[in-house]
Amino acid sequence: MYGCIAEKLGHSFSKEIHNRLFDYDYELLELSPDELDSFMRAKPFKAINVTIPYKEAVIPYLDEVSEVARKIGAVNTIVHDNGYLKGYNTDFSGLSALIEKNSISLQGKKVLILGSGGTSKTALAVAESMECRAAYRVSRDKKEGCITYAEAERLHRDAEVMINTTPVGMYPNLYCSPVDLEAYPKLCAIVDAVYNPLRSKLVYDGQKKGIQAVGGLYMLVAQAAKAAEKFLGQAVSTSEIDRVYRELLLLKTNVVLIGMPGSGKTTIGKRLAEELGADFIDTDEEIVKREQTSIPKIFAELGEAGFRRIESEVIRSVSMMQHAVIATGGGAVLNSVNMELLGENGRIYFIDRPLESLIATDDRPLSSNRADLEKRFKERYEKYCASCDAHICIGDDVNENIKKIKEEFCHENIGY
Repeated sequence: MYGCIAEKLGHSFSKEIHNRLFDYDYELLELSPDELDSFMRAKPFKAINVTIPYKEAVIPYLDEVSEVARKIGAVNTIVHDNGYLKGYNTDFSGLSALIEKNSISLQGKKVLILGSGGTSKTALAVAESMECRAAYRVSRDKKEGCITYAEAERLHRDAEVMINTTPVGMYPNLYCSPVDLEAYPKLCAIVDAVYNPLRSKLVYDGQKKGIQAVGGLYMLVAQAAKAAEKFLGQAVSTSEIDRVYRELLLLKTNVVLIGMPGSGKTTIGKRLAEELGADFIDTDEEIVKREQTSIPKIFAELGEAGFRRIESEVIRSVSMMQHAVIATGGGAVLNSVNMELLGENGRIYFIDRPLESLIATDDRPLSSNRADLEKRFKERYEKYCASCDAHICIGDDVNENIKKIKEEFCHENIGY
């Protein structure tokens, strides 16, 4: 078998990547710590990838370790050749490729590496190979070769690049970050090894502060390509890595539509979902299904605060989806957490229909008449603009509106 071993793999994209690279059978195998020893002694595989928390634990079972992996002290790829096990570290190539693809310079920079595991050691080796000025691994506890988060905040506020190798913010534990970026005012780049969600809270927060911040999907594809080369002895070109990355990115990213009631989010969203082969979700419809009553009745019984609480719970749930078109209620943008959650796996589009084209209707409690509609428009317009990744001014031609969104969404330079 070919595959990947880890303690938990519910978040993994590895099978999809390897199948796109060479289309061989590739399995995801979850092993408890108690099962690792018997598995490694039995060697029931042709070649495997290794991820958290076994990148260091597998080393004693290997007959040979590559120079790079030995220097780093972590292995993520093992090839089985007639009973002989050789370990490699392809994370080094993957992380290097991610940094280089995004033109991030580490030369002469102070780098903070969040985490103390095998991937943090890889990140340290990469930072040193790229001629950083200094690099520090950061751990929650005082571990050998690491400083604590408190020490990092006290002594290294001038850090210029941050690399996250912890699983903090990884699916299913969305909307959490290992650090408060306010403590590091000199940051110019953030690299996060987390790839699910596509845009972790750390990356999202960095981008909102104007810092160049990238997620780990490209790293995952690049290291998988290097592992596949070890598996099969066949080279994988950079163009192939880029192709698989783009395919996976488009397959995993949600399209999130925000805007005023009556702007056409549902109509556009349904058509767009059909054309993209994606699921369609309307958060207002999900609220009605969940509560088994209408939105006006929810407002009447619970008030706006009660409705917003339910809306946020629904948004938290649907934000974990992938390859969906999500149409939100007009007021979803009022809670910044809603937008951050939707932005973790989605690209957010402000569907901007001119005020004169919007129509007040009785089924919308906060915009049931013209005066209220105009008031909501003025209250929310700047929030829509600030919350979106792309501002789409639309007209009456639905096909043209959908074309605008698709062209932006499928643009080759869009990435996380």
